[in-house]
Amino acid sequence: MQRAFVTFADRQDRPRFLSTILAPYLHGSVLDVGCDRAVLRDFVGAERYTGIDRSPEADIHQDLQSSGLLPFEDRSWDTVVCTDVLEHLENLHAIFDELVRVARTHVLITLPNCWNSGRQRLRRGSGSIAHYGLPLEPPGDRHRWFFSLLEAEAFFLGQAERKGLKIVELLALEKERPAAVRWLRRARFPDERRYLNLFAHTLVCVYRQPA
Repeated sequence: MQRAFVTFADRQDRPRFLSTILAPYLHGSVLDVGCDRAVLRDFVGAERYTGIDRSPEADIHQDLQSSGLLPFEDRSWDTVVCTDVLEHLENLHAIFDELVRVARTHVLITLPNCWNSGRQRLRRGSGSIAHYGLPLEPPGDRHRWFFSLLEAEAFFLGQAERKGLKIVELLALEKERPAAVRWLRRARFPDERRYLNLFAHTLVCVYRQPA
């Protein structure tokens, strides 16, 4: 598993970052599933890009939670992108299957490390964890799943074996910190996998379809 250091100030920073480091995979026609504000369109080009979501900026309006089927033929898109979307969906596994079904060459997926966002609050016994909690009114945006980075890795690896996919990139993202802070964390948590569960905030996976 490779690693990169990056801090996302808002949700739109993620597609901007991915469009840079994963540009070689954004070739041909690109389907952005759960596109939100369709930020990726500016990097891919409107002629090659289609975003699907319930947001106003989407090219195709669909509530992924209420419908687990994407309205496309098998292998109809060169690259399918789904960034920090699956954890919001009860039908996560059905949508994952659809991402693979409609992709011709690559599938690019990111999942958050929920342990990272919750560790400080749990340790101090106060505060709330983003996208969780128990609000008085039904929230418009929440996570349905709570998992660690290594659970996300196991999911990606297991799905690759299950569907005959090849993983060509597996990248853990960690917030930018001074070198001294990273050294102290390393000293306290020398086990690599435990460290990733605590401090990496996102796992990026790029699959390649079999020929």
